Parts: sequence; structure tokens; C-alpha cells
Amino acid sequence: MAKLYFYYSAMNAGKSTHLLQSSYNYRERGMETLILTPALDDRYGAGRVSSRIGLSSTAIAFEAEDDLFEMVQEAHAEQPLSCVLVDESQFLSRDQVYQLTEIVDQINIPVLAYGLRTDFRGELFEGSQYLLAWADELKELKTICHTGSKATMVVRVDDQGRAVTAGNQIEVGGNERYVSVSRKEFKRVFDDSGDVEPAQIPLPLKPMD
Repeated sequence: MAKLYFYYSAMNAGKSTHLLQSSYNYRERGMETLILTPALDDRYGAGRVSSRIGLSSTAIAFEAEDDLFEMVQEAHAEQPLSCVLVDESQFLSRDQVYQLTEIVDQINIPVLAYGLRTDFRGELFEGSQYLLAWADELKELKTICHTGSKATMVVRVDDQGRAVTAGNQIEVGGNERYVSVSRKEFKRVFDDSGDVEPAQIPLPLKPMD
């Protein structure tokens, strides 16, 4: 039986690399895959998934109002799909996560969703919230904080590397905007009341994605 998988992590854990490798493994065996990516993430061009180690692939860009079940159903009718892969799945809406479950339950196609679990304030993204609730299997991809501890959180930084503690939840960016840190380092940014504590978060010297 097909399953919905949620691969989650902080930044720079190799999510895009893992997604592209998974798609390649299917295609190497003659099986067709469909890669979906949010249109709002156009850092590498619309409809493209790229990793920092140089792997890339074309993808279908979707908008917040798109029905992913219908998109996959139409693509599957044209050419049978063996797997659907979703990049930056934290940007999914609740309805779109439900649509992913329908792809699994009604069409019997496995879905591999990759994304962040929390935003720069330590709050769940909508897509991540419902993937955590509804996915059949949860898999954490690990990366390291600059302290050497396991990184589980993401901090947004300004041009000087200073932590940003307010702003819109969604602001697309890479290593120039976000740093993966441990929970202990994340707590240096916010005190118990949510106020700002002065904190200089060093940018990673060698990005790991």
C-alpha cells in the first residue's frame, strides 16, 4: 500500500538532495515520478528544484489555490506515476495536505513530502502541522548547529548576521537569510516572554545541502 511520508528538518540537512536522489532512483528503474514545488519559491527559477551540491530537476510549480489531487490525477492519466515528490512542503495549505492523502488513499501513489517543521519563531508552518498530523511515516533528516549539537530550529538573520525575531512567517531565502541552530541556541534569541534577547548568530562557514 502507498504511504504519505514527511521528511522534515532544519535548513541545510539535504532535503532537496534527498528528494532528487529518490526521484532518480525511481526513474533509473523505468518508473515515472512527478515533482511538485511551490511557485512562491523561485530562487532557482520557477518550476525547478535544486540542491546546493549541484543536483537539479524540472518540477511542476503550484499555487496556493491549486488542487494537487487533480493535478496528479491528470498527470497519472497521461502517464502512470510511481511516486509524487513535494519540495518545500511547509508552504502547503491544510487542504493541499489533505489532497496529498487522497493521492495516496484513492490513487495508491506514494507521496514523499520534504520541508521545514517550524519557522524562524519556532512556530509550525501550516503545511508542516498537517503533515505531522496526517502522514503515515515521519522521517527526520539531521543537520548540525555551529555549536556541534544537533540543529532542530531555524533562525532568520539580517545582512549583519543578527537574529530577526519579527516579520512575516514566509520569506523565501537560503543561507544568506537563515541559519540552522540547536534548541538551546534558539532560546538565546527569545526569552520566556517572547521578548528579544541580544544574540549574534554566526553564519555557517560551509553550508551542508
